[in-house]
Amino acid sequence: MNIAFSLLFTLICFVSGFTAFPAQLQASNPQWRIRLQQELATQSVSTKQLEIMAMWDGKYSSDEYVFGTKPNDFLESVSSKLAPNSSVLSLGEGEGRNAVFLAKLGHDVLGVDASAVGLEKAQKLAREHGTEIDTKVADLESFDMEVSKWDGVVSIFCHMPSELRKEVYKKIVGGLKPGGILILEAYTPKQLEYKTGGPPVADMMPTLDLLKVELDGLYFEIGEEKERDVVEGRLHTGKAHVVQVVARKKNEIH
Repeated sequence: MNIAFSLLFTLICFVSGFTAFPAQLQASNPQWRIRLQQELATQSVSTKQLEIMAMWDGKYSSDEYVFGTKPNDFLESVSSKLAPNSSVLSLGEGEGRNAVFLAKLGHDVLGVDASAVGLEKAQKLAREHGTEIDTKVADLESFDMEVSKWDGVVSIFCHMPSELRKEVYKKIVGGLKPGGILILEAYTPKQLEYKTGGPPVADMMPTLDLLKVELDGLYFEIGEEKERDVVEGRLHTGKAHVVQVVARKKNEIH
């Protein structure tokens, strides 16, 4: 049984009420299974969502941090735009590099990802850095960001099909507090020419013009498409074409 199938089987077992799960996933933390059961029990998880979770679990299943342990360069360069002690939601957090960086700056961070394996590694990375983060296993289609809850939302190479992306971005706009900011970096469709990382289809990669439409309700302090060298672990390395955004929610006028 390969890793991805094993992990998919595990998640189906959780949802179905069975008890079998891979021993390697509970070795570092005996509460892993309990937490995952609790988190999935609050969500409506489809077979397709389980397949996506299993795919990412497979990518993250080795000891290697496949996107590295250092924060994203763009996030690091604009992190001072976050107010001190901000509540920050990090989407597609993966193995924790960006959440840990923000927590070390004093922010209260929730990292959300479809991979329980990735988030377990994120917690391990936080412990190694002497800090704390919150994590939640969730599919972004069903994840409730709540209304006016976040001082900041971070989306670093969190690619989705365009229809889902539109819905998630609506939730981002609604979830930010007035004056809150979105920090985003993503590959553009032109990245398909570079072949140095990212999704295999253009539909999952936005342009700056699309982002300005899909993030209606935010004003762009930074918005740029550019070629740059991305060196973030084994899966993101080389010259790339990206879009970078810092966008702020308009303050309500009474």
